[in-house]
Amino acid sequence: MRTREIRALHDRDSITVYQAYGPEIGGPAARHGTFVPPFSRTRMTWIKPSFLWLMARSNWARKPGQETVLAVRITRAGWEEALAQAVPTDPDRRVFRSSDEWRRRFARATVHVQWDPERSLNGRKLETRSIQVGLSRHIVDRYVDDWILGIDDRTPLVRRIQGLLQAGRTAQAKALLPKERLYPLPPALARGIGAD
Repeated sequence: MRTREIRALHDRDSITVYQAYGPEIGGPAARHGTFVPPFSRTRMTWIKPSFLWLMARSNWARKPGQETVLAVRITRAGWEEALAQAVPTDPDRRVFRSSDEWRRRFARATVHVQWDPERSLNGRKLETRSIQVGLSRHIVDRYVDDWILGIDDRTPLVRRIQGLLQAGRTAQAKALLPKERLYPLPPALARGIGAD
């Protein structure tokens, strides 16, 4: 059984990733179609292709500082460029010969990859692992200036889905979810990040 896979909303040229910010960052980003101050380019930023994983993480956009959910459409070329530079956050024996090799590579990495339990619509942890990608300050400029094709504020959709769930209308809530499907990774790229 595949346990580490990238499922995402994607087409031939782009992939959608999600981020949650406070309104002071999320609002201007959605209006400008990219990140602008006070977004910081000097710290790591994490991008996640799983909508439901971010819903669990942000508590459906209710956590302080995560009240605005953004759908960030980026180029597939940029996404794969990031993954090609990524080092997993754990010393996966499928990727590294030893813990020392992992430590050396992780210390120099500009991109981190972490695999966390995927979530169900009701927030339950699933066996399948979902990817999140941490872009360090050394590569954030590429993300903001070159990879982003557009940013949409998905907070109204988040509120609508959550309202349906609270009303017990699960089927209607599920119908509104982004249509995520398996993202086809080149085999070498998949091996480098420990994907199945």
